This record gives sequence, C-alpha cells and structure tokens, in this order.
Amino acid sequence: MTHNMVTTAFTLDGYRITRNLGLVRGIVVRSRSIFGTIGAGLQTIVGGNITLLSELCEKTREQAFELMIQHAAQMGANAIIGVRYDATEVMQSVTEVLCYGTAVVVEPSA
Repeated sequence: MTHNMVTTAFTLDGYRITRNLGLVRGIVVRSRSIFGTIGAGLQTIVGGNITLLSELCEKTREQAFELMIQHAAQMGANAIIGVRYDATEVMQSVTEVLCYGTAVVVEPSA
C-alpha cells in the first residue's frame, strides 16, 4: 500500500469503497534515554524548538504509521481512511503513540 492511499478523510478522491475491513492500528511505546532527556533539558534553556524531542516524536509517529499500514495490508486492504493519532503517557518518560484508521478496499471510480 502506498502512502497516497492513506487519508484522514473518510473518502478517497477518485475511488469508491467496495469493502470495509475494520479498524487497523500501529502502536509504539517509547521512552527517552537519559542522554536525550539531558540534551532536551539543555535545549530548553536556550528556548525555541527542542529538536531532540521533535525528532523523537517524528520517528515514533512514523513507526506507528508504518505499523498501521502493515496491519491493513495483512487484512487485505489497499487503502486506509479516517486516520488519526493519539498519545498517552504510560509512565514518566514513557509514551504510547497510537496511529489508527479504517482499512478498506477501494477501486477507481468509473
């Protein structure tokens, strides 16, 4: 499945949904290393974008997204609609990132 077949919308322009396969998700639980925590702490002193944490968040979201796509492919989907992210702090410095959506089979509109 290509990334252009994944959308936050509930329709995919130029395609019609022929089957709804249900919920798919990708979950990543990530902790910060002591070095990352210290580095991010130092960046907060200067102010601005805390790049160490931004990069960690981006990697985590990307991994959750890719896991969701794998889950959908295993179900036989060729698209995912209604994609959303959620994050929960499981314990101090440990966060769960969830990417979820609805796996569907689509075909080009006539």
